Amino acid sequence: MPSRRSLLLAPAAALLLAACGSTPTQPPTQIPASPAVAPQPRHVKIGLALGGGAARGFAHIGVIKALEAQGIVPDFVVGTSAGSVVGAMYAYGYNGFTLQKMAMEMDEASISDWALPFFSKSSGVLKGEALQAYVNKAVHNQPIEKLKIPFGAVATDLKTGQPILFRRGNTGQAVRASSAVPSVFQPVSIAGKSYVDGGLVAPVPVRFAKEMGAEFIIAVNISSATEAQATASSLDVLMQTFTIMGQRLNQHELKDADVVITPALGAMGSADFNGRNLAVLAGEQAAASVMSQLKAQLKAKQLSPAPTR
Repeated sequence: MPSRRSLLLAPAAALLLAACGSTPTQPPTQIPASPAVAPQPRHVKIGLALGGGAARGFAHIGVIKALEAQGIVPDFVVGTSAGSVVGAMYAYGYNGFTLQKMAMEMDEASISDWALPFFSKSSGVLKGEALQAYVNKAVHNQPIEKLKIPFGAVATDLKTGQPILFRRGNTGQAVRASSAVPSVFQPVSIAGKSYVDGGLVAPVPVRFAKEMGAEFIIAVNISSATEAQATASSLDVLMQTFTIMGQRLNQHELKDADVVITPALGAMGSADFNGRNLAVLAGEQAAASVMSQLKAQLKAKQLSPAPTR
């Protein structure tokens, strides 16, 4: 008679034999790793900061033409002095070729309205009203906030010395204020305050492009080198003073730009309207010379994470 122990072991042995005769357990299926997904470029908000420099400002048109040829269109445009003139009309919707045509057809007398300083309390030889009218006619009287590209014009509060960024209101008046070189143009009165040239505080308005929301800033510096500036007249001396001061300010301002374009304008004077065609060409050449760098830096920014605010 089998023992009790053998009776207990028999079922266990049967189960063990059954397990040995069954199909082996399959190892877990390995799921192949997903291929790495390349980061998708995001839209980077581009700011175009156009500096001051009177007639040298025609170079801005050449820069705009070169950027457009590469499909680079800014999301924001901000200008100081001559940069505000070109910037306002570009923001309105004129492309580079149209701006060049307008520049070639511009009559210097159409923006010159002489005051009579010896017979009045005027503080400038030009009133600036003609420049205001010229710009407003070009933009069909559209206020700043209605322009196609968000635009800002930098001026200086004459009383406090503080900068002001005009982003709303009369486009021509804001440009006039931004361009009101002291002793050349009369100060511009807006809402009870007097404003003069924005070049006193921001010769190339990089920080204001950033303030407007730009993530990638293209700065155009058209100021002349101090040694290239003529000093034959009182106006020359005044502009030389602005150049010296502007260089000091630009040392800090331009550091925050992603790309700085500096057209080779040589000794072109601030009042040299006859050199406008060469200035446009210099702007195109300067932009073309940094285009590879510009596009590479822009692409890198497009592939980088969006900034947190």
